[in-house]
Amino acid sequence: MSRLVFNQILNDVLATLDTHISLTNPENESLYMELLYFFGLIGATNECEALEAAWKDPYNRREIEDFIKAWLKKKTRKRKPEQVMIV
Repeated sequence: MSRLVFNQILNDVLATLDTHISLTNPENESLYMELLYFFGLIGATNECEALEAAWKDPYNRREIEDFIKAWLKKKTRKRKPEQVMIV
């Protein structure tokens, strides 16, 4: 269930970007795990509710958005140009 919440959050963040970035399944999983780890949610009793509550809080929402955008920026710099899917 927390993956569903994460995917909704990721889609919201991606919708705010001017470009379309496509993530592979391993990249999506990596971002998910790093996000949970960074915000101390990994291993929480109910990760889904904790992630959803963090997303609803304005301060945490901005921090989550900034984290995801920075992560995406780092990943697109590391990829080879032909691997980046920008539409």
